[in-house]
Amino acid sequence: MDIQQILVKYWGHQSFRPLQEDIINSVLEGMDTLALLPTGGGKSICFQVPALVMDGLCIVVTPLIALMKDQVEGLKRRGIRALAIHSGMNSYEIEVVINNCVYDDVKFLYLSPERLETDMIIHNIDKMKVNLLAVDEAHCISQWGYDFRPSYLSIAKIRKKLPGVAIIALTATATPEVIPDIQEKLEFRKSNVFQLSFERKNLTYVVLKEEDKFKRLLKVVTNLKGSGIVYVRSRRKAVEIRNFLNSNHIITDFYHAGLDQKTRDIKQELWMKGESRIMVATNAFGMGIDKPDVRFVAHMDIPDNLEAYFQEAGRAGRDEKNAYAVLLFDDGDLKDLKNYFETAFPPIKMIKNVYQALGNYLQLAVGSGKDVSFDFDIIKFCDNYNFNRMITYNSLRFLEKEGFILLQELSDADSKIHLRVNKEDIYKFQVENPKYDKFVKVLLRSYSGLFTDFVKINESQIASRLGINESRVSGTLQMLEKFNVLVYIKRKPQPQLTFLTERIDAKDIYISNEHYRIRKESAERRLDAVINYITSKTKCRNSLLLEYFGETETKRCGKCDVCIERNKIELSELAFDNILNQIKPHLVKNPCAVNELVDMIEGVSEDNIIKVIQWLLDNDKLIYNKEKKLLWGS
Repeated sequence: MDIQQILVKYWGHQSFRPLQEDIINSVLEGMDTLALLPTGGGKSICFQVPALVMDGLCIVVTPLIALMKDQVEGLKRRGIRALAIHSGMNSYEIEVVINNCVYDDVKFLYLSPERLETDMIIHNIDKMKVNLLAVDEAHCISQWGYDFRPSYLSIAKIRKKLPGVAIIALTATATPEVIPDIQEKLEFRKSNVFQLSFERKNLTYVVLKEEDKFKRLLKVVTNLKGSGIVYVRSRRKAVEIRNFLNSNHIITDFYHAGLDQKTRDIKQELWMKGESRIMVATNAFGMGIDKPDVRFVAHMDIPDNLEAYFQEAGRAGRDEKNAYAVLLFDDGDLKDLKNYFETAFPPIKMIKNVYQALGNYLQLAVGSGKDVSFDFDIIKFCDNYNFNRMITYNSLRFLEKEGFILLQELSDADSKIHLRVNKEDIYKFQVENPKYDKFVKVLLRSYSGLFTDFVKINESQIASRLGINESRVSGTLQMLEKFNVLVYIKRKPQPQLTFLTERIDAKDIYISNEHYRIRKESAERRLDAVINYITSKTKCRNSLLLEYFGETETKRCGKCDVCIERNKIELSELAFDNILNQIKPHLVKNPCAVNELVDMIEGVSEDNIIKVIQWLLDNDKLIYNKEKKLLWGS
């Protein structure tokens, strides 16, 4: 099949989105390719379609386990064989996946980056018929990126095991300094970038400074009809706003990482169907969400960086109809944002103390614990050692990005089983052990793929079909595991913490001071960009965002809150900028009285000059000094 036939057969689309076809053809020509597409721009099709055209297996590297699982399930629903290996899986699970990839017709293997460095992958990857290496969230490989992960640097090493295999890197959030860095770190044979403008013409950006944010939010959701997402920082606030909107007769639900998988799935499904109109959520909500008719995304807290904001806001209007991205803030939020920044970079000594305490808390001896997962309650951990929760959380996240641990707040609520024996041996076991015959038959009738893959099961459903209780089902599965008939991985409803390396003595942990400093300075620049975006009153919101991502030749959108205010003075953009560009140099140097300033401006009517001066005063760009002369305010 050609790429058009594959698009129709598996995705039901009659045509590609802009640039997708060019990117796919570049990959099929064997070119290393960097694809920069905005959120909702269809990045996954850019590697999934060419991988289906070619013989063999596509390896997809992504750091987001939730997104990995979502894409694997999505491919399976389309009848495409896909598997995943990520931290938290035991060695037998990984072995089963690798064997399937070496000996069977698997088309996609999703890997978390830290798995690339394990012996099981290194020793088996050249046995797989790999047709393409896809690197999602490629900005993670650059120390200038907002989510730098050192484990991504191992991707270049794995390329040496795959001679002749092209690489495609994909991201929605690369700034100009990150783009060449991605290609260098991935050892592109030749620079090859496809970049779609990040502009979303159907999306209107609005920033509102409000004393009563709840009241303003109610106005927003009342005036903007249709489905929406409200992003917040804390779980407590998610529940609080859900209750507030419901009390005002707006059907609303909440979502955060503290909920079990089953509850999250139900909430997400009801919202996707439109039975809940609004979802109030932390940033745990959104990965893999592709609801086209979201009419607005509102932020009740200021995001840490414009990359994250752009991705979250970009979940509105994917059907290309008009939609809104609304950010509400007050002075307290700006103060909180700066406090969050300080706690986001705990001192290196504190990070080492947390690591040491973690090993003691989990009773791990030095040299042990690699790939072992534990139920982990961060509140109990902090209380036990009298640690500040936010600083501890950020210390754990730092250790995670450095590749020491993995913290999974979104735990698996599904148990899994895999039959270790073949069909002939399972029949023989049933004959020799008649007390298990009915139980095994129910398993085989209820689930397909048990002989080849780990398959998700539901103990409650099995219990119902057998007329027994759920604990007896678990007990029987554990007995069958003792007989080496199957492997049973019981669901883990608690958050999981996995050690990715053997525990080492805290004094031997190496965290580069230079590396730490670069990260912090880079984060500070992103913080400044967010504050500038929020507090700017004279520059189009859309232009500010696009310029941040390197698109300097922009025109104002004419519909954001800044542009609406500009439109009121009934001057063209050219006329306004002409006056502004004459006013600013004068007032930056010396204060002037209004009449003096008017006399200095050439070739423009006095009425238009006064309109611009008044607008600049209203938006705090101009201020009066004690002598009632105008000064440039900011």
